[in-house]
Amino acid sequence: MLEDILNIGTILSTEKDAEKLYEIILKAAMDFTHSDAGTLYRLVDDKQLSFDIIHTRSKGVHLGGKSGHPISLAPIDLFLADGTPDHSRIVCHAVHTHETVQVDDVYASTRFDFSGTHAFDKQNDYLSRSVLAVPLRTPDGEIIGALQLLNPLDESGAIRAFTNQEQSVVRSLASQMAVALANRILIVAQAALFDSMIQLINSAIDDKSPYTGGHCSRVPQLTLMMADAVNRCQQGPLANFEMTAEDRAELRVAGFLHDCGKISTPVHVVDKATKLEAIHDRIAMVELRFELVIKEIEIALLKGELSPEQAQQKRQQALDDLEFLKKSNTGSESMRDEHVQRIAQISQQYAWVSSKGDEQAAVTPDEANNLSIRYGTLNNEEREIINHHIVLTINLLEQLPWPKHLRNVPEYAGGHHEKMDGKGYPKGLTRDQMSVQARCMGIADIFEALTASDRPYKKAKTLSESLKIMGSMKLGQHIDPDLFDVFIWEKVYLQYAQAYLGVEQIDEVDVTQIPGYVAPPEGYISAVV
Repeated sequence: MLEDILNIGTILSTEKDAEKLYEIILKAAMDFTHSDAGTLYRLVDDKQLSFDIIHTRSKGVHLGGKSGHPISLAPIDLFLADGTPDHSRIVCHAVHTHETVQVDDVYASTRFDFSGTHAFDKQNDYLSRSVLAVPLRTPDGEIIGALQLLNPLDESGAIRAFTNQEQSVVRSLASQMAVALANRILIVAQAALFDSMIQLINSAIDDKSPYTGGHCSRVPQLTLMMADAVNRCQQGPLANFEMTAEDRAELRVAGFLHDCGKISTPVHVVDKATKLEAIHDRIAMVELRFELVIKEIEIALLKGELSPEQAQQKRQQALDDLEFLKKSNTGSESMRDEHVQRIAQISQQYAWVSSKGDEQAAVTPDEANNLSIRYGTLNNEEREIINHHIVLTINLLEQLPWPKHLRNVPEYAGGHHEKMDGKGYPKGLTRDQMSVQARCMGIADIFEALTASDRPYKKAKTLSESLKIMGSMKLGQHIDPDLFDVFIWEKVYLQYAQAYLGVEQIDEVDVTQIPGYVAPPEGYISAVV
């Protein structure tokens, strides 16, 4: 028997699945005492005992735990309505007194209130007789639950009383149970705290910039959808990829932290909606100066320096050029060479006269430089500031003492701006230098950004628009081609869209029109119904 207890102790100290651990605890106690029934309670807020597992062998009852059958019984209150401890119930008395309590015959005992037990027996055609209640107490004296055993059986199957030796064994086992459960509770609490800290960081970024805060929560979800799709894919180049529940949890953490470096990125850069936006959109100043330019044209007309036809022509040209500048300011389209040249010409062509008589450019060199940004709204300096967030993310994450099961978090989180041809940033990694998980996050980061409706500098794209852009990225070795194929084959894009996109974005997708589309292998079986 001592050897059995030691074996149980080993199992309790190594088992990671909390629910399975509770099952082991209860079964061991029932086996040692040959009990027909047993219940494991867990202390909740120091006020109640909740039913974690209920076993009754003679009735084939298994509720709670790993059974898949929920327990509908309400928790047991440890205190009466006036706040005094309830000692009328045997399990409550055991918890309050920190003592093991035994009753040999619940129908002959007047020490405790067994009316509920009697009602249960009558309703379920059962006979409760001998009861043993043992508090689960940690080495520092904290009660974290209770174990109750019912009806130990002799060799003939008759109900008997618990023996002193069985009491001693159960108390010893309960001590091991309490330590194991306390460790599990501590681990769960630490994990919850860690997860809350991650969410706190995301909340800080969200509060700092409402335009990108949703990105921090959507990218992890899409990354997991992508990785899950690869994990279930049994054909193609990625058929050997496997991901355990622990691997998935690690990737989830990395996803939530992938942009943690943005906590230091200036808001005016993150939220820059137009090319001339700083504290305010400077296009308004350009418009005001053009009003002055047009006023100078009207003054020249009144002075006779311009004919009406010349004045009208200059006025219309100024208005056309201003409209071009306003359109260029949005950053919604890529700037062609002729557009950049036109901005340079406009900046040199128009001037206005200040109240001091000084001639000033209607478009300053800095404004002309910003309006000439070819893609998006960020100039080179601002793009470097944005890009620095991933460097800071990696630096921050690499400084943390990650446990073994989370040691890949910095690599997963730090690779979502790398490209397959080595031309990404910050490390210029190639495809072969990156994990599948990091490459999954790269696809997720791009697809979320394309379809996001909360960006101040662009409109949300539809599914078909986004997939065509990403198809071009696949051909350009920007994203992993094999992963993108799975993204299409398993319709991960649609799974994400149904969860996060507006109905107006979910248009019909003809996958054959996606650049670089590859049909699935012959006989490929998709998990998508």
